[in-house]
Amino acid sequence: MTQDVTGLDVTGLGVTALAGGVGAARMLAGLSSVIGQGSITAVVNTGDDTVLHGLHVSPDIDTVTYTLAGVSNSVTGWGLAGETWGVMEALASFDPSLTWFRLGDRDLATHLYRTGRLAEGISLSQVTGEVCRRFGVGAALLPMSDDRVETRVTLENGQEVGFQEYFVGLAHSVPVKAVRFAGAEDASPAPGVLKAIEGTGLLVICPSNPVVSIGPVLAVPGVAEAVARRRETTVAVSPIIAGKALKGPADHMLAELGFEPSAAGVAAMWAPYAGTIVVDNADAALAGRIEALGVRCVVAPSVMSSPAEAAKLAESVLGAGLGAAT
Repeated sequence: MTQDVTGLDVTGLGVTALAGGVGAARMLAGLSSVIGQGSITAVVNTGDDTVLHGLHVSPDIDTVTYTLAGVSNSVTGWGLAGETWGVMEALASFDPSLTWFRLGDRDLATHLYRTGRLAEGISLSQVTGEVCRRFGVGAALLPMSDDRVETRVTLENGQEVGFQEYFVGLAHSVPVKAVRFAGAEDASPAPGVLKAIEGTGLLVICPSNPVVSIGPVLAVPGVAEAVARRRETTVAVSPIIAGKALKGPADHMLAELGFEPSAAGVAAMWAPYAGTIVVDNADAALAGRIEALGVRCVVAPSVMSSPAEAAKLAESVLGAGLGAAT
């Protein structure tokens, strides 16, 4: 069904989002333009976190932080606008292989600060809050866990590598046989995560890779169950449009792992967790299949190539959520 969001009243509405990567960052920016950052809590994937040059790097947290702060690199989707690369160039003069994952000069300050604070004994949740305040972010960004959870990818040849080695080092060009979240079984949700999921007016599953961006969040004990309990007021957004991912490896990764790389395939994955899914106009023909899964299907433009388009998608998501709640 199409969604009419004319006259949408979102007064006092609080939104919690499960988030990871560029698609989530743009979705959150769109939501913030409609309801304000102070009404948003994001539970962010940390399975991508890695240690480089002795520094703790949190790619998804930083992407969301920089985007909401209005300082992200709009071309790459990650890092800071107007970045310089003097440190990486100097490091490459020693050994070019050391710069396969590039960290900009000003971006390095974030990682230096995070690593130092963690070494002092504070939690990832606490330092994330400090970084958000430094950048003037009004939304509450919560790591999915303060415990280490590492996304590990098994390649077609049987070799297992860390996610960043697969995603950046191999340019996500090698077929995948399996994905696991090392340490998830022993992890706990970060403070406030379960409360944010259970107490929010609307829960949104952002248009992120279902396997490696949202999958690690749900793998933390207690999170999937909390999301499933509030299924009827949860709205997911498909990251697959006309069988393709706009950015990243979601489409071919889904196919390689045995999932259908389509909006209907995503809906089947999210059916236990979301009562509603928003799909792009290009996938309107799949609405019948999706609704046969017991998932309400809302068809709306979902390509976020500009802030205005992100805001329109946010309105559709909010309208879908409010419609499901009535």
